[in-house]
Amino acid sequence: MSWTRGLPGALAVCVLLLVAAAGCGTGEAHEQRETGSPSPVGKILDDTDESGRHYREIDKRQAPDVGTVVTPDRAGGWDVRIDVHRFRFSRAGTAARAVAGHGLAYLFVDGHLVTRLRTPAYHLPARLVPHGTHHITARLYADDGTVWAVHGKPVESTADVTASGAETAKATPTAGVPATGASPVHTDAVTGDRGTPPG
Repeated sequence: MSWTRGLPGALAVCVLLLVAAAGCGTGEAHEQRETGSPSPVGKILDDTDESGRHYREIDKRQAPDVGTVVTPDRAGGWDVRIDVHRFRFSRAGTAARAVAGHGLAYLFVDGHLVTRLRTPAYHLPARLVPHGTHHITARLYADDGTVWAVHGKPVESTADVTASGAETAKATPTAGVPATGASPVHTDAVTGDRGTPPG
């Protein structure tokens, strides 16, 4: 009969042990979630791009860098190469959140969006760059759609292209990387200030 009196006490001890173990496990899992979650990157500004996407201000030392090189191809179109530093193109299906040094590039011709890029190369058909001088801009965005920015200006690079026929087509790239038969003009990837190419 003594074992029947001890049974409720033993059950109470078991229940307390199970509750304590579950509580400890929950605390550990909660702590892991907190330490594993990314902290917010940069500061969202009131400024926006042409389509209303907000700038995400980050420190210049951590900011990505971008250069745009445009060269004519034999078919009459233009090959665009986007050179990036401290930046990785995100794959399709990436979560829509800002992660430092990740995202995609938007490609503009004369301020009009042509495409969103997840690779550093793109072919522009000749019809998008008709006769005359045009501005081809690559701008870097976070995966949540915000524009990477430094000192309130988007992280971007612009190449000036003059189309005058397939045989005399000329591209003036940025970041001091000359296209074949072209004179380089340097455009600062962050501020857009033009100047001589770096030595």
